[in-house]
Amino acid sequence: MNSVPIYKRILLKLSGEAMGGPDGKGVDAAALARVADEVLAVRGLGLTVGIVIGGGNLIRGTKVGDSGIARVAADQMGMLGTVINSLALQSIMESRGCDTRVMSAVDMPKFAEPFIRRRALRHLEKGRVVIMAAGTGNPYFSTDTAAALRAVEIEAEALLKGTKVDGVYDADPMVESKATKYQQLTYGQVLAQQLKVMDATAVSLCMENRMPIVVFNLNQPGTLQRIIQGESLGTVVKE
Repeated sequence: MNSVPIYKRILLKLSGEAMGGPDGKGVDAAALARVADEVLAVRGLGLTVGIVIGGGNLIRGTKVGDSGIARVAADQMGMLGTVINSLALQSIMESRGCDTRVMSAVDMPKFAEPFIRRRALRHLEKGRVVIMAAGTGNPYFSTDTAAALRAVEIEAEALLKGTKVDGVYDADPMVESKATKYQQLTYGQVLAQQLKVMDATAVSLCMENRMPIVVFNLNQPGTLQRIIQGESLGTVVKE
């Protein structure tokens, strides 16, 4: 492994389920601590880190919308879930001595700073971890799309998506034992084959801006650091 990180700045996309307990629900202190430790380990290598978190452990807008609640309201509820997760992770990280800022796409000054690109860049330049909450601030856009957008805006060199599997497969490895893992894919292959990497809007945005996507298993301690140090783990999506 390289002692020098291969990236100077990353955007880490975390699912809301990563904040939950064994069933991926609620806000679990032990899960938050594991995530915080992974982030602190790579931050210690000298790179800057932005984070976008989903809210699926608390509420999933698309499912709520199916229950009869208007889709716009359901997505707004999901945005609030991401803010809760972001504040929880910030608290855990700051308890470990990491200077952290939560920036929200929806104005809520008593809870978080507004997301302003230049201010976010300034925080990163000062070595702070920036957690970007409330998605894009708009309904009908996923936190995957928010992560792609923020990665481009903060001039990250890669978007790293932490999941519960070790990469992208041609079928669900949790269901299909013979599922084949891809080591590398192009954006076009992901879109054409409708592979479950990120939604099409997010992948297209990354493709247009040549933003590499790395999908890896967040549940394997140390994997994030090993990727940052140059190991070929997970699945890489690029041109």
